[in-house]
Amino acid sequence: MKNLKLKAARAAKDMSQDDLAKLCGVSRQTINAIEKGDYNPTIKLCRTICKVLGKTLDELFWEEEENERNA
Repeated sequence: MKNLKLKAARAAKDMSQDDLAKLCGVSRQTINAIEKGDYNPTIKLCRTICKVLGKTLDELFWEEEENERNA
């Protein structure tokens, strides 16, 4: 599943994938793969991304249940 919340949070900070990757100590391809839903990051990387973007784990990585979105 695509992580549009991560992409939006990154864009809101006017950061490129490369900018975020450098601050998190990973490659741009890793950030791209997370945003596309092709890679499940470790909890350590999730926490680092959240810290850099000023967000919580819930804000960026929590997947809502289908019925919660439609309520």
